[in-house]
Amino acid sequence: MTEVSRPHERPRRLRATPALRRLVAQTRLHPAELVLPMFVRDGITAPQPIGSMPGVLQHTPRSLVEAAREAVDAGIGGIMVFGVPRDEDKDPVGSCGLSADGVLNRALGSLRDALGDDTVLMSDLCLDEFTDHGHCGVLDDHGRVDNDATLEVYARMAVAQASAGAHVVGPSGMMDGQVRVVREALDGAGHQDTSVLAYTAKYASACYGPFREAVASTLTGDRATYQQDPANRTESLRELRLDLAEGADMVMVKPALPYLDVLSDAAAATDVPVAAYQVSGEYAMIEAAAAQGWLDRDRMVLETLTSIRRAGARAVLTYYAVHAARLLEG
Repeated sequence: MTEVSRPHERPRRLRATPALRRLVAQTRLHPAELVLPMFVRDGITAPQPIGSMPGVLQHTPRSLVEAAREAVDAGIGGIMVFGVPRDEDKDPVGSCGLSADGVLNRALGSLRDALGDDTVLMSDLCLDEFTDHGHCGVLDDHGRVDNDATLEVYARMAVAQASAGAHVVGPSGMMDGQVRVVREALDGAGHQDTSVLAYTAKYASACYGPFREAVASTLTGDRATYQQDPANRTESLRELRLDLAEGADMVMVKPALPYLDVLSDAAAATDVPVAAYQVSGEYAMIEAAAAQGWLDRDRMVLETLTSIRRAGARAVLTYYAVHAARLLEG
């Protein structure tokens, strides 16, 4: 019988038992690193399911507070709130997003009253939910997004959200100069302690499809003139440099899984916390495959979240935040 050469090194030794694997794991997932995106919709009397995102709801103002408290009790690190106004409240400049009586700012106030500083309350700082055309900014006479006119609205929106109770505002429209304008507006209004989470690398992705339903978007066309081209990688480092120079406290890559290379680049290039957003389409793909029995849902949830952390994210926005927290407890 031919003698087989035996390996000198045996990496499998460190995989032999669950205890050994836990001991040498390089990446750990913790509920405190997870942020739950939540939707609050004006004019509904009961939570509404989102068809393309099974298990995710458009909340009433009351159910939002109840669900947020449940999320905080599960140990997650924060909540990101998106407002869905009534159709009749939308206009070309998204004015209901600025009003203290608007659905988002009312919700932020209720959440801050109920939860205080027990969690990190984040707000989406963008106009797409509030405009009748569905774009993230104000349009010019030719129907194009006017960058600088939009910045003026973002500045007012940031102050409104901070005044309502947000600990962190998240300018997500990918307008040039948005972080500087938001930071200066917050400081000028006495909100020096309100943090800015810059959507630094937000790509023009097909993964946002289910989100359009979640926020009742009226968008026609696309956002390719302001969101990043999926073909490009290094321009994210330029966006990162600009956001940091303008005063970003944290930065984010969105979506997460299709852009783990970009996430890794960002994490290596900065010493501020880097977040990533596991977006609606990523969630929907897992749910659809699991419903067909094609994959183990819970294993896939933890595996994808771990991969995002492994690529460099300090925080992960995910619709699985509460579910993952409970899996981790088990």
